[in-house]
Amino acid sequence: MMSDMLRAPAEVKYADELDYLESVDDGPKPFSWRLSPKMIRLFILGSERADGLDREIPQKWFGDRSFVERSIVTLASDRGLLLIGDPGTGKSWLAELLAAAICRNSTLVVQGTAGTTEDHIKYSWNVSMVIAKGQSRQSMIPSPIMTAMEGGVIGRFEELTRSTSDVQDALISILSEKYVSIPELDDDNIVFAQPGFSIIATANSRDRGVNDLSSALKRRFNFVRIPVVTNKKSEEEIVRFRTEELLRRHRIELDLPPTLLDILLQSFADLRSAAASATSDDERLESALSTAEQIGVLEDAILHSHFFGDRVLRAQTLAGSLVGSLARRSPEDLAILNKYLHGVVEPRGKKDGGPWQEFLEGGREAIATLS
Repeated sequence: MMSDMLRAPAEVKYADELDYLESVDDGPKPFSWRLSPKMIRLFILGSERADGLDREIPQKWFGDRSFVERSIVTLASDRGLLLIGDPGTGKSWLAELLAAAICRNSTLVVQGTAGTTEDHIKYSWNVSMVIAKGQSRQSMIPSPIMTAMEGGVIGRFEELTRSTSDVQDALISILSEKYVSIPELDDDNIVFAQPGFSIIATANSRDRGVNDLSSALKRRFNFVRIPVVTNKKSEEEIVRFRTEELLRRHRIELDLPPTLLDILLQSFADLRSAAASATSDDERLESALSTAEQIGVLEDAILHSHFFGDRVLRAQTLAGSLVGSLARRSPEDLAILNKYLHGVVEPRGKKDGGPWQEFLEGGREAIATLS
């Protein structure tokens, strides 16, 4: 089944693990949850020997366990969960894993944009059926959120602050009253949420001021702030985890030299430090320099090496991918990256040689090509 999908949802990808955990789970479960809170935490953060399981459950989300526990406790209450943080901090991935573990369905998703309307979170109509037979429950098209309400499962709302205030306000009654009225119908005109229904929303902290949440809506959510990963070991684990997934998905056999992963991690750390000390936006890269963008740089380098190289990941290729991925403004970003190469990488290459010198050469070539 997974081979027929470009990207399988978590409940399909980890179906075997979820089946196993459900079979050995004897803990208390809220509502109609498929797993107990302890098993959900274990599914997301991975198992330890002390858990006494017959098989190992790998870690899927890398972050403080308190964030996961608070998220689970919130969903066991009658409040919505809002995961907020910078781009690339794993908010959507955590939301998907939570929904998959709780109800084995993470696909009831509304994507917040400037074009999202109230219909996207409530319902719309099948026009041809309405013309033929009139308005009825059969001619109604429920939104993913309404479907989640009727099934007593988790609905997801991505990028909540990208939606207009009208759309956000429509969530208030859903989160507080737990029903949706359908005034077009005379009978059967209220959809009540079933036990187990909740909403996991995500918001980008960099979007503050785009469409700020009202105080009324904020009161309906518990906030869990996901910080940027700054621990080098944790970030390395995330990058390795995602890279191994990429290699399996593309059926690529390619070794990731530890020295090149160290160069990538150190480069992002250096660029973040430079951005933190910059005094104006022109001195900062437009990129958020998130872990997700690190993964994107590495993915680009791996695919380039596989299809156009000699199937060996080299420092020059990694540097070219880094410059190509992070240079979004010209000439500002190119100037920042050039300054980094000459001020930081060049002295390091002279001192240590080897991959750092090759990384410097690859970066120079990429900047020359883009200039």
